[in-house]
Amino acid sequence: MGASDRLKASNYVRSARASVTAAAKRGPLQSLSDRELALREHPVTVYPHALQRRVRAWVRFGAEAVRVDAKIMRSTPLAVGIEFHGTEQTFRCWVWGNAVEIIEEIPQHDRYR
Repeated sequence: MGASDRLKASNYVRSARASVTAAAKRGPLQSLSDRELALREHPVTVYPHALQRRVRAWVRFGAEAVRVDAKIMRSTPLAVGIEFHGTEQTFRCWVWGNAVEIIEEIPQHDRYR
């Protein structure tokens, strides 16, 4: 990877995290409720670090929908627990499985922490 590619990757990550931080200032992060998750009825799979897949997911901060680069931390048959980063904060929430797109090829600019 050349210097120009590294700069692009760095700018992408910085811009994506700034977008998350800006959205977080406009409203609280919404997560699925306990009732929606129905954890007593559905098994939860917790993924070890090596199996945490990179995804793009739709999340909501207040009324604003934002697409974020995230990683899957856990899942049920219907929902996914994800983790993603803002500028200075890590966010975690549950979203519906169909709000998540698995990234098969992980571009260098999608790799963080």
